[in-house]
Amino acid sequence: MDRARLRQHIVELLRLAAPVIVARAGLMVMSAVDILIVARYSSDELAYLGLGTLPASMLVTAGIGMLLGTMIMTSHAVGAGRLEECGPIWRRSLPYALLLGVLTALASLAGEPFFRLTGQAPDVAEGGARVLAVMGAGLPAAMLYTASAFFLEGLKRPLPGMVVMILANLLNVPLNIILVWGAWGIPAMGAEGSAWATTAVRWMLALSLMVYVWNLRDRRLLRIREPVGHWWREAAQQRRLGYAAGASLALESSAFSILGLFAGMVGPLALGAYTISLNLIALPFMTAVGLASATGVRVGVAYGRRDRRDIVMAGWTGLGVTSAILAVVACLFALFPEQIGGLFTTDPQLLAVTVPLVTFSAFILIADGGQVVMANALRGQADTWVPTALHFFSYYGVMIPLGAVLALSAGRGVVGLFEGILIASLVSISVLSLRFHLLSRT
Repeated sequence: MDRARLRQHIVELLRLAAPVIVARAGLMVMSAVDILIVARYSSDELAYLGLGTLPASMLVTAGIGMLLGTMIMTSHAVGAGRLEECGPIWRRSLPYALLLGVLTALASLAGEPFFRLTGQAPDVAEGGARVLAVMGAGLPAAMLYTASAFFLEGLKRPLPGMVVMILANLLNVPLNIILVWGAWGIPAMGAEGSAWATTAVRWMLALSLMVYVWNLRDRRLLRIREPVGHWWREAAQQRRLGYAAGASLALESSAFSILGLFAGMVGPLALGAYTISLNLIALPFMTAVGLASATGVRVGVAYGRRDRRDIVMAGWTGLGVTSAILAVVACLFALFPEQIGGLFTTDPQLLAVTVPLVTFSAFILIADGGQVVMANALRGQADTWVPTALHFFSYYGVMIPLGAVLALSAGRGVVGLFEGILIASLVSISVLSLRFHLLSRT
């Protein structure tokens, strides 16, 4: 009986996760394409792109977390059989997503003074600020896309998000080539051109998915087109669920951004290598994020039914499947670091710094992917602030101070930053797994 239930959980997890993985990985594939094209254009422009992307990614990640309540509440409504509540959840999420997008876009205009305060070289600070300002124009679109994607995932319909993400990646490649290198009378814009390509693609994603949801076949059953009235007051529970997730993801993302600033203090080559290697980690990490999203939905539906046994099995199945998949990727990183690093740069100096980081990343992948799965398993049970507190401890209490000491004081350079990431990831997955064990047995 247990084997049959486990098999069912694995099949359902992978069925839900596969489109989400493609959609989430699509975001990182776009980023990888940006880095690959800009790195081959100029190592200096890669440093600008890397620096500008750090706060932009943090702002996007924080906004994504703030919107996670859309998916959680939708999955709870589905599990409880209250489908008529789903449409209003989506409608309330849209103005909130737009508000978050506008606020993050305004914050992105303060890039240059921020970068100068953190000790970046003047030319790098100026170039990174231009990239950040352009990316800011696409942040409202990123939030609107996320709200609609989370809604569909909560409905257990992740396939449309996957389809539009594939189309977005097909559009991103020629846009990057044209805008970075210049073509057909368009001047070469380097890193700034790559940022414009990202912004254009994000607006395509947002508009496409919003139109799809608006025209769902069962829109009357879901009450998609019915007005929601006082969206701010009625979305209080959605926001409360998102505040904790947003704070948690912002803590994690900002911690990695701070490590990026440390890499910039080591030197431009270290910053370029950090940008490439972190993106390499982030690509398979999106597989973990997709599995974490599916795990959160599975746990959320079981929580809506008050099925404690299924909550436990959904959570641990998510962690086991994620660990097995990432172990395969880790082996590739460990066995072929030069070939993987060589995909991003032909600069021998940059490659020499990057290759050891690619090898070390193999050790980070499983722990880092597992901790995001366990965090979503907790949020699927409406456990809000405890995962956030545990993330704060892991990343601000462990990773940042340890990374600073190893990289800057102990002289281990950018390798020291990755050693700090590994230790913090092991701490994070340990404390989150313990929390899930204690919560799910009560």
